[in-house]
Amino acid sequence: MTPKDVLEMIKEKGAKVVDLRFLDFPGVWQHFTVPVSEVDESSFEDGFGFDGSSIRGWQPIHASDMLVIPDPATARMDPFFEVPTLVLIGNIVDPLTRESYSRDPRYIAQKAEAYLKGTGIGDTAYFGPEAEFFIFDDVRFESSRNKSFYQVDSIEGAWNTGRDEGPNLAYKPRHKEGYFPVPPMDKFQDLRTEMLLTLEDLGIDVECQHHEVATAGQAEIDMRFKPLVQMGDQLMWFKYILKNVACRHNHTVTFMPKPLFGDNGTGMHTHVSIWKEGEPLFAGDKYAGVSQEALYAIGGILKHCKALCAFTNPTTNSYKRLVPGFEAPVNLAYSSRNRSAAIRIPMYSASPKAKRIEFRTPDPSCNGYLAFSAILMAVIDGIENRLDPGEPLDKDIYGLAPEELANIPSAPGSLDEALSALKEDHKFLLKGDVFTEDVIDMWIEYKTEKEVNAVKLRPHPHEFFLYYDI
Repeated sequence: MTPKDVLEMIKEKGAKVVDLRFLDFPGVWQHFTVPVSEVDESSFEDGFGFDGSSIRGWQPIHASDMLVIPDPATARMDPFFEVPTLVLIGNIVDPLTRESYSRDPRYIAQKAEAYLKGTGIGDTAYFGPEAEFFIFDDVRFESSRNKSFYQVDSIEGAWNTGRDEGPNLAYKPRHKEGYFPVPPMDKFQDLRTEMLLTLEDLGIDVECQHHEVATAGQAEIDMRFKPLVQMGDQLMWFKYILKNVACRHNHTVTFMPKPLFGDNGTGMHTHVSIWKEGEPLFAGDKYAGVSQEALYAIGGILKHCKALCAFTNPTTNSYKRLVPGFEAPVNLAYSSRNRSAAIRIPMYSASPKAKRIEFRTPDPSCNGYLAFSAILMAVIDGIENRLDPGEPLDKDIYGLAPEELANIPSAPGSLDEALSALKEDHKFLLKGDVFTEDVIDMWIEYKTEKEVNAVKLRPHPHEFFLYYDI
């Protein structure tokens, strides 16, 4: 779509305003709105100004002015606003130099795609994230100097079987048994279908929706794979649509990796494949029907996984899910069917076009542009350096002897550990200037100061349960 096409779309759809959107450093969509009278063809070169110092992880106050340049290819009508609103996702540039902003996550993703083409390995990297989430009915929390608590509730919560609901009709999924009985046990079929159809109305291809394993409304909606930047855009629309459809029905959606104790956490298994000139690079005659390049790609992810987790599992809450011994994909190994391995090779189809690798460690708290870019850079590094992933892990991990299990490395146990790994292992991300030292340094600094230390310094409510009477 060209700028002229966007202007025609504004007329055709009767849009009254244009909403400009971009992503802050941690991964939350930001926006501001202009009347359609302010938008013409020159807007797609001149851009619109805003205060970059108010965006998390971005500019200092003395150099705050920035521009967002709308990408005409991203034009879509917002499905929720009362006033007809056309949405454009933008790229961020410096108003003086007109250079792209190094900390703009979308720009990093664009550079990753360009770098892949420059290597000659392939021309398209496809990503298919399976983003899980929870649908809750009531969420309350507080964190202050003298008080801290959280409380979540759901009509589906297994803990509510004894609640007076006038009447309580039961049918609440037991812990770890939500995958996936039909209604009336499943209370959110219609809500998930509305989410699915809203995604499709915006041109986002969806493969399926279903309840997930946990009680209390855990769910999954799978988008069909797309090229890296396009999937980064779609993941932002995905989170936006799910949250707003839920709010419309007086529910709330969260992508926190571990909002419930004692039940399954929320992951984002990410399918990756590389194609060249219309042919799949990962199909072959090696283990599980993949190519040697696919095995090298796996080797790259396994080698750099601890550092990757700083982007793919970027919250302190992420590591409440990544706990060894609890079915989480923390084991840095690969397998054709073993779901406790960090990387799985799906066996649903024998078609060469379906051959891909599934990185199971990530979760949906991530900034998709950064996570997908980092994964691609690890894949490229593995292929370029012919990194051997070793033998596959097809055994039951929980049945392994302790001495055998000790030989299998594990994903980081905390965000602090992942950030330390990133500090030591990030040269592969700097190739082609995809990530820069500035981006790596700011990511580590921001996450350490704003999240790791903020959690470390606060008493935990469970500590009162454990220690108050000491």
